Amino acid sequence: MTPDAPRTARRPDPARWQELVSRHAWADADEPIAFTFSVIAGKTEDEVVRAFGGDPGASRPMTFDEAAAEQASHLYEDHHLLGVVTAGRHVVAIESGYYGCIPEIARRASADGGEFFSVYADVNARYEVMHALDGSVDGMFDPSLLEDAAWMDPKPDVPAWAEGIGFHAETLCAESMALMEHTMGAAVDPALMTTPLRTVLLTPVSDLFGPSEAAWLP
Repeated sequence: MTPDAPRTARRPDPARWQELVSRHAWADADEPIAFTFSVIAGKTEDEVVRAFGGDPGASRPMTFDEAAAEQASHLYEDHHLLGVVTAGRHVVAIESGYYGCIPEIARRASADGGEFFSVYADVNARYEVMHALDGSVDGMFDPSLLEDAAWMDPKPDVPAWAEGIGFHAETLCAESMALMEHTMGAAVDPALMTTPLRTVLLTPVSDLFGPSEAAWLP
């Protein structure tokens, strides 16, 4: 696949921004309560699966809820599933897990001219938005910290591609997803949450990266 041209940081038109946030309101509903959504440009599904630590030859169709239920049944095991689907010029990766918020995954998935963007949220109200281009993470941050950034000292760092974006507790996931679409030119269709996707079991993180902490650093 031919990667999209890198996008320059630009603040969206206010009317367009509100349209994007409204479109992603579903992400702030009670379910799913934990997820990572990733959008990748310039890669095939097989390449994305390998970057996440999966075997492209060992997939099966599963919905998000089915994958989440299987993971829950392996509560004390390192058992993580990834669903992927091609959407136009992008690959969308969906998981009830956290691999897409690991910087090394972003580097691998965007290597050799690719582009990667992920949005992570968990049951403990932890959030992360991350972007990588051509094998390098060029920004990651917790959007929940930015609503009160004006009163914080020191102020949290915001990457250039997120400058001027307002984040609010009640629409935090919708705004993160809107930023993903604004940056990547592609959105996560909520219909994918109930669609059986090509799903793979991922290699345990300890086997992928070993004891080094470098994989978790931007």
